[in-house]
Amino acid sequence: MELALPLDQMTTAEKLRALEEIWESLCRTPSEVPSPSWHAEVLQGRERRVQQGSSQFVDWAEAKQRIRDLTR
Repeated sequence: MELALPLDQMTTAEKLRALEEIWESLCRTPSEVPSPSWHAEVLQGRERRVQQGSSQFVDWAEAKQRIRDLTR
């Protein structure tokens, strides 16, 4: 199936909303979304930085709001 979105005509907010809808769809069937082999290593590194205090997690809802605020 070929999908053609009018990306050149979409606003940044519309593009982000499209990404969000795709992500929500993928989350409904996580077993169908393979994780790349390097992903576990990256996540472990991020978790170490959080434990060391050099980084911190941000709630997903807050992260999305920050992104939306940047597009306004």
